Amino acid sequence: MMMGGVLIATVLFLSASAWLDMRSSRNVREIVKSQFNEEQLVIARHIKWQIERELDFMRKEIDIVSAMISEGTGDIEAIQEQLARPLYRILGNGVYRIGIIDRENNKLYSFGYPRKWRVDDLPEGLYKDLIANLDDVTDIYFSRPVHEIWGMRIAMARRIDSSRHVLAIEFDVTRFLGHFLQNIRSGKTGYAWVIGDDGTFLYHPYAEFVGQNAFSAREARDPGISHQTINFIQKNQMLKGQEGSGAYSAGWHRGFTGKIEKLIGYCPVSVSRNPSQNWSLAVVAPVSEIEGYINRTHIWRFLFQAILIVVIILAGAALLFNEIRWGRRLEEKVAERTEALNKSEEKYRSLVESAEDFIFTIDREGRFQSMNSFTASFFGGRPEDFIGRDIDHILPRDSSRKHHKLLQLVYTHERSVRDEFTLRAGDHEIWISANFMPIRDKSGHVELVLCIARDITNEKKLERQLINTEKLASLGTLAAGVAHEINNPLGVILGFSDLLIRKTPKNTQAYEDLKTIERQGMSCKQIVENLLRFARFGQGAENLSDVNSGIREILNIVAHTLEMEGIEMSTRLTEDIPPVRGDPREWQQVYLNLINNACAAMKGGGTLTITSAYDRKDKKVIVQIKDTGYGICHEDLDRIFEPFFTTKPEGEGTGLGLSVTYGIVSKYGGIIDCKSMHQDSAAGRPHGTVFILKMPISEMEN
Repeated sequence: MMMGGVLIATVLFLSASAWLDMRSSRNVREIVKSQFNEEQLVIARHIKWQIERELDFMRKEIDIVSAMISEGTGDIEAIQEQLARPLYRILGNGVYRIGIIDRENNKLYSFGYPRKWRVDDLPEGLYKDLIANLDDVTDIYFSRPVHEIWGMRIAMARRIDSSRHVLAIEFDVTRFLGHFLQNIRSGKTGYAWVIGDDGTFLYHPYAEFVGQNAFSAREARDPGISHQTINFIQKNQMLKGQEGSGAYSAGWHRGFTGKIEKLIGYCPVSVSRNPSQNWSLAVVAPVSEIEGYINRTHIWRFLFQAILIVVIILAGAALLFNEIRWGRRLEEKVAERTEALNKSEEKYRSLVESAEDFIFTIDREGRFQSMNSFTASFFGGRPEDFIGRDIDHILPRDSSRKHHKLLQLVYTHERSVRDEFTLRAGDHEIWISANFMPIRDKSGHVELVLCIARDITNEKKLERQLINTEKLASLGTLAAGVAHEINNPLGVILGFSDLLIRKTPKNTQAYEDLKTIERQGMSCKQIVENLLRFARFGQGAENLSDVNSGIREILNIVAHTLEMEGIEMSTRLTEDIPPVRGDPREWQQVYLNLINNACAAMKGGGTLTITSAYDRKDKKVIVQIKDTGYGICHEDLDRIFEPFFTTKPEGEGTGLGLSVTYGIVSKYGGIIDCKSMHQDSAAGRPHGTVFILKMPISEMEN
C-alpha cells in the first residue's frame, strides 16, 4: 500500500510539474516572439527612414534642376553645362540615366555616364507611358517596375515649366534598395525584402523572386506549403500601407529549404504623395533562432527537474528493492519456461512444416483451424488463406461429404478414424490415406480433429500394375494353351489345302478359292504365333519399322470399312521420320486394333484423325489416333488395358485388343496413353478419345 501511494504521488507530482513547465514555456515563447517582432519593426522603420531620406535627396535635386529649366528660355541645349552639376550628384546608387523630355519638339535629352549629353527622338515605351500618366500629378511619379536581366528598372518623373518639359530618372531599384538592405540582419540570419504597390518583389535575397508577383512566386516554388497567412498579410495590410508584425510559413531561408516558420515586421515606404505611392518593407527571421535562445533558458530548469526526479527514483528504488529482486527471480523462471516452450513449439512447427504430408485441424463445423504449408500449396494458396474457411468451399462435394462423415465419427465416438479415399483439387486427383485423431480440451471433450494424411497415389498405381501383371501372366499361360490347341487343326487345314492346290489347275475358280483358304489359314497361324509371343513377353525383334508406311498400308485395308461406316479420314503424317524398333507387322496390328476401336466408338459416322511426328528431344516417334466417338468413362480409363475388359456391348468384343496392343508397345520399349472425354460428362463439351503412342527409334538411327 505504501509503495503504491508513493508511486501515485510521484506520478501526480511529475504530471503537475510537466504541465506547469509546458504552460510557462509557452508563455515565454509568445512573449519573446512578440518582443523580437517589435525589434524587427524598429529595424524596418529605420531602413524606411533611410530610403525615404535618399528619395528626398533625389527629389530636392530634381527641384533644383526643374527651377533651372523653368528660369531658362526652354532651350535645354543652351543650359546643358549648368544642368550637369546637379544631375551628376543624382547619378550613382542605382541611377544610371537622367532624361529631360521636350514634349513640344518630341525630343529626349539624356544625361548619364560618362557625364555626357545625348539628344534623340522620343522613343516609344517607358517615356511616353510616363507622359501619359503625369497630367494630374503634382509630386514625383514612379512608373511600374520593369524586370530587366540585371534587376528591376523603374523611373521617377516630374513635370517642369507648365508641362512642356518632363524630368525622368531611370534607376535600378533592386540595386538602389540593396544599398540599404543587403547587410541587414535580424538575429543571425534574418533579412529584409521589399514589394511594390502592385505586389511585385523589388528586392529579395532570393534573386529568382525579384520581378515576380509575391503571391504567386512562393506558390510556384513551394506548392506543398500553405502560404495563406503571408498572402493575407501582404494583401490586407502591406499593400494598404499599414505596418505591423506576425508570423507565417515559408519554404526557403538563405539556402535552406523545407517548411520554415518565420516572424515578420513590416512598414510602408512612402515614395510619392500625389499620387500616393508606397512600397512595403519587411524584415523576417526564422522562429527557430528565437526558440534556440529560449531553449537555453530551459536547460537549467530541466537539470533541476532531473535532479528532483533522480531523488524521487532513488527513494522509490529503496522501497521497491525487495520487490524487484523477487520479480526478477520470477521473470527468470518465466523466461526459462518460455524459452523451453518456444523451443518445443519451434521443433513441432519445423516438423509439421517440413513434412510432405497433409496436416491440418478442423472444428466441429468443418472449418480449418490450422494447416501446414504442404496442404495449402496443394490447394493453391498459403495457410492463412484457408484458416476459418469451410471445407465445403475448398473441396469438391463428394470429398467434403466424406470428410464431414469422418469428422462426425470422431466427434461421436471420440476415437481415431482411418480411411482411404480419392481427393480432387482442380484437374488433379490423388489417393489419400488419412488418419483423423481427436484433440481434447481441458475437460476431456473433443475440441478439434487433427488430420494427418499421405498421398498414396503411387502405391495405388503400383498395386494396379501388379494386378495387371498377374492378369497378363495368367493370360499368357492361357494363351499358350489355346494357341497350342489351335495350331494342330490349323496345321491339318494348311496341309490339305496345299495338297488340293497342287491337284487343282491354275486359272480356275477352285484354285483361287483354295488360295484364299490358304491365305486366311496363314493369317490365323500368324495371329496364333503373335499370341504366343505376347504370352512369352519377349524382347521383340530388332527389325526396323517405317511408321508412315505401316499406317498407310493399314488405312488401305480399312478404307472400305471407314467408307461404309460414314467415317471421314484425316491424316497429318510428318515426312522424314526415322524408323522405330520392332516388327512392322506387329506395329500394324497396333494401328489396326486402335482404328477398329475408334470405328466401333463412332456408330453413325464421325472423324478419324491420325498424326505422326518426331520428338528430337526424347528421340521418340509420336503417333496420335483420335476419334470423335462417345468416349470412355473416367472410372473405366484405368482398366482399358486389362485382359477381357471391354466397354462394348456383349457379343461385340473380347476385351483382348487393347491388352495385346499394350503388350506389343511395351515389348519394344514404347509408351501408350489414352485421353478421353465422355459424351455424358458435360453438356455441350466436345467428346471423343485419343490414343498416344510414343515409340523409340532404332538404336542404329541414334
